[in-house]
Amino acid sequence: MANKIRMAALTAGFPNTTAAHIVNRFCSSGLLAIQDIAQQIAGGSIDIGIAIGAESMTENSKIRDPFSASAEISANQEAEDCKQPMGQTSENVGNDFGITREMQDRYAAESYKRAEVAQKAGWFNDEILPITTVVVDPKTGEKKTVTVTADEGPRHGTTFESLSKIRPAFPQFGDKSTGGNSSQVTDGAAALLLMKRSTAQKLGQPILAKYVYSTVVGLAPRIMGIGPSVAIPKLLSKLNLTIKDIDVVELNEAFASMAVYCLNKLEIPHEIMNVRGGAIALGHPLGATGARQVVTGLSECRRTGKKLLLTSMCIGSGQGMAGLFVNEA
Repeated sequence: MANKIRMAALTAGFPNTTAAHIVNRFCSSGLLAIQDIAQQIAGGSIDIGIAIGAESMTENSKIRDPFSASAEISANQEAEDCKQPMGQTSENVGNDFGITREMQDRYAAESYKRAEVAQKAGWFNDEILPITTVVVDPKTGEKKTVTVTADEGPRHGTTFESLSKIRPAFPQFGDKSTGGNSSQVTDGAAALLLMKRSTAQKLGQPILAKYVYSTVVGLAPRIMGIGPSVAIPKLLSKLNLTIKDIDVVELNEAFASMAVYCLNKLEIPHEIMNVRGGAIALGHPLGATGARQVVTGLSECRRTGKKLLLTSMCIGSGQGMAGLFVNEA
């Protein structure tokens, strides 16, 4: 994977003197990239950096298990639990914490509704860069040039009633998570340009926001989805804040089970969380989500004149990450 980011940078037009590297922590990779760039700038290693989150789930739909034959791994239950499919962990959360099918479907319906409202109102326009590419019809092989200007995930008109008719996606593990109340298989990317305030002022660059802090935690792999419920309190405690101080929350919706749990556990006002819908409606390209949520959250802060953005996501294998940003636009 390390060579792919280098190839992408050169293809994008960066000179060959520009260094590039890759970081990976599943669903939080985009936020980890932001943290990594910010720390390098603060430490004096670099002056300017671009944090990118990207994922093509259609090209990388299968996860390979390098430890499938390891007796040592199999002998440790929590290590073995890291192999559980994400759908199974979602059902674990639903079963362990009483997150019913109805609760999940109602939450998902609201995510779709919010995404539809945001799309129709043009709220996403300032955060999306149109991309022109060539697509191939899988049936005919015909090539066509298209320009992508909007997310394809939101299905307008989705309701609780329509979602409640969808069959469970993981019947071998439970009956609560479905294709309608879980995040979609999605391709996506997001990028953020970071530098010190003094550098931005020297270069005449507009300052949109300030990165404050981020933190990561670990938890039981079998209920990895509740990671934000552990990461967010740690972050707020470090900064002497409470959830009442936060204006906008972006929380990944890998599954409605984990989103409902975190919403209730942390007592987050639903009206400030995922105002434009979340991954259930928009999609959850794993490597991109951590960066995309920051882009979306800061755009929402600009639209509404809000200040503090809290972003968080669960992480496969049992972790959670959270970050805080201040809108300055």
